[in-house]
Amino acid sequence: MRASLFRILALIHKELLAIMKDPRSRFVLFAPPVIQCLVFGYVASYDLNNVPYAAFDRDRSAASSALLARFDGSGIFRRVANLSRADDVRTWIDDRRALLVIAIDQDFERRLQAGRTAAIQVIADGRNSNTAGTALGYVGTAVAAFNADWRTAHGAAPAPLRVSARVWYNPNLETRWNFIPSLIGTLTMLQTLLLTTMSVAREREQGTFDQLLVTPFRPGEIMVGKALPSVLVGIGQATTVLLVAQLWFRIPFAGHYLTLYAGLALFLFAAVGIGLLLSSLAATMQQATLYTFVFMMPFMLLSGLSTPIANMPTPVQYFTLINPLRYAIEFAQRVYLEGAGFERLAADLWPLVAIAAVTLPAAAWLFRRRMA
Repeated sequence: MRASLFRILALIHKELLAIMKDPRSRFVLFAPPVIQCLVFGYVASYDLNNVPYAAFDRDRSAASSALLARFDGSGIFRRVANLSRADDVRTWIDDRRALLVIAIDQDFERRLQAGRTAAIQVIADGRNSNTAGTALGYVGTAVAAFNADWRTAHGAAPAPLRVSARVWYNPNLETRWNFIPSLIGTLTMLQTLLLTTMSVAREREQGTFDQLLVTPFRPGEIMVGKALPSVLVGIGQATTVLLVAQLWFRIPFAGHYLTLYAGLALFLFAAVGIGLLLSSLAATMQQATLYTFVFMMPFMLLSGLSTPIANMPTPVQYFTLINPLRYAIEFAQRVYLEGAGFERLAADLWPLVAIAAVTLPAAAWLFRRRMA
């Protein structure tokens, strides 16, 4: 047992040296997670902070000016034009110079003062449906605030219902608060899967795999020696993403680090099991790289990172049950934002144990067959 442990430690040391001795390898392992975190944090955002709109105010009254002032003072809407002709509406939308056109009828103020309903027309550029839908939601908020002010100023009865919204875990509804914790699992799996898949293929391509076979190493010891360095590197990459989230983006961490790293360890063993399974099938580093990206894209699409799993077709949802990245994103978000503990994360942790329990023995069995 002791001799086996020393052999495994020697192989782990050898693998870590192979990974870290090349400056380019060190750069590839730790620079991409930082760069990708910054890209997702600043670019991959559903938040709208600048909505260009054109005003087509045919009333030109104090009430219509007050309504448009609601938009101008929101910090989100930016008026780019005051239109005077109906034909200009199509031009500004078609040329993408305005995302919205707000049209106000001539009798807008007169209808309000008479206690009648006054309508405004909002024309949105629907070529990007997500952006248009979000902008229309902001319009509804601004109009609701104008209605409340008008009722107060003119002594009208208040609305019978008032919505008081409180957002838990992400008070400002910032997209990066959702994306960056998800990257702890996503980027870690990408690098770990690639590193693990290429480990055995690199040995075969460089001709050192046959030398490894004539050593006293048993197949199980080789498997462990190949798996643990990838887990250690994965934990290092997850820590890098965690530091970027807290020190650069200032996203508060609500949970416990022990809970997060325990879940990450289970996830990494599941990911390494898949990587070793692919590595046993790949004969060259080119095949290993191809296998990694062939499998990584479905893993990301079926993880819930960009599309909620509940919105996917029912047969596709069943495929997500064998995707370790789905559970990694779920528990990373819940630990980071919600502060969830082990007792509330069991539904995300035991599937990772099951995936690792299947993929690691399968990789070991296939590894022995390839060595025979």
